[in-house]
Amino acid sequence: MTHNFLLLNSDKTEILLIGPKTSIQTLQHLNLHLDGCSVNTSSTIKDLGVILDSDLSFKNHINQVTKTAFFHLRNISKLRNMLSISDAEKLVHAFMTSRLDYCNALLGGCPASLINKLQLVQNAAARVLTKSRKYDHITPILSSLHWLPVKFRIDYKLLLLTYKALNGLAPIYLSSLLTRYNPPRSLRSQNSGLLVVRRITKSTKGGRAFSHLAPKLWNSL
Repeated sequence: MTHNFLLLNSDKTEILLIGPKTSIQTLQHLNLHLDGCSVNTSSTIKDLGVILDSDLSFKNHINQVTKTAFFHLRNISKLRNMLSISDAEKLVHAFMTSRLDYCNALLGGCPASLINKLQLVQNAAARVLTKSRKYDHITPILSSLHWLPVKFRIDYKLLLLTYKALNGLAPIYLSSLLTRYNPPRSLRSQNSGLLVVRRITKSTKGGRAFSHLAPKLWNSL
């Protein structure tokens, strides 16, 4: 780092261990020294606004997004009667939707229980915006606003990245994770634009990898 005229800030540098729980427990008290600075391990870190944890579950990130979004939504609800639906929708998108959509491709394959927390935020925002009652069915409300549910917003972002990767519009590190399906013999599926779904050994983490989840979603279109 000194050679590149960089200085390590120990107050802003943390180590996140990712791997099997047994390995993490063995190294959890690891104390690394770099350029004379001591860097300790942490159970969670924040990188570019996303909270990462050792299990890559994004549980802490989703909880933080939910908490912040509800805070802003409560403030918007206090002003709702003074705003037109157009102005209210702008506030909702600025303070709530932007948080739900930020880096949401990372949430692909997350448990439904976690995604549902974000869906509750979107449902509450739709009710505030349309002044709907608590027990009104939410699906027609979301449809009237032309809002995709959170799960489908995540799938859409993944499919968009897949399309860009296949057409040279994405970084090479994403394109290299996708392989077009070319059967060894002539089959009907050879010109259908399918992708190879890579095999995984761990369904929880491996099933959420872009190299597995993206082809799986793409082939389901």
